[in-house]
Amino acid sequence: MNASLIITTYNQPEALGKVLSGLQHQTTLPDEILIADDGSTETTRAVVGQWQMKLSIPVRHVWHEDKGFRRAAIANKAAAQARGNYLVFLDGDCVPHKQFIADHRAMAERGHWVQGRRCYVRKQFVKEFMPGKTPIFRWMLKGRIAFTSKALRFPIPVVRRDQTQHAIMGCNMGFWRDNFMAVNGFDEAYCGWGCEDKDIACRLYHFGLRKKLVKHRAIIFHLDHPLASREQLALNCKRLDETIHSKKIRCETGVSQYLCPSKFTPAPAAILPEEFFAEPLEQPAALSA
Repeated sequence: MNASLIITTYNQPEALGKVLSGLQHQTTLPDEILIADDGSTETTRAVVGQWQMKLSIPVRHVWHEDKGFRRAAIANKAAAQARGNYLVFLDGDCVPHKQFIADHRAMAERGHWVQGRRCYVRKQFVKEFMPGKTPIFRWMLKGRIAFTSKALRFPIPVVRRDQTQHAIMGCNMGFWRDNFMAVNGFDEAYCGWGCEDKDIACRLYHFGLRKKLVKHRAIIFHLDHPLASREQLALNCKRLDETIHSKKIRCETGVSQYLCPSKFTPAPAAILPEEFFAEPLEQPAALSA
């Protein structure tokens, strides 16, 4: 397996730095990291540049212009450029446990997609949280971490396989690349916060896959922050309901628009060739060479 880690972010450079620091402490690294940037400013690009120098694996910055909350679109753009045959999605405010990547590799299973869980670092302690240094158990006892049962990595994981809407969160997901492409990735009709993760889950169910919900493995520490706007949530929920009842598998506007049409079918394993990918995505004008 070749694993590509896709980290979605938007103007949270401090949190992103902590996430990348968490990756520096992994027992097993992904084969590459793609920062899926939904239009952040130069500060985020500078953080990415710093970590490109520090990490021993490729780190690529996939950016598009800020036109509002377009997580589905930037995640698709990054997935189109990913070269691994397994895609792990992580939010840019979620610090991975040191065995996060190793766990996702171990939990990957054909016929399933993987859903991990998250605990929360309370807002007032986020600045103090230091990957690889913070004593997690002590913080749990002091109440600095919420949903503590999800912060514990036990010798044996708890695994549930189903096709429900329970516990679906885009911040911690793993897909075989060919399955992701088969449903055309995330549906870019979803704008604003909410439901694009549940939508792809439903279409994967319609495709015949089951969710593999994993507890006590692939742990992430969400750095708590003020909630994003829920202005589009009602519309997105309505769109999700349509997906559920229509039983559709592929969305109309998805990842395929960023791939070379003649080479849509991904290689079954290993690193994909350079010519598979579409032209490089737009970059901030001020940084174009």
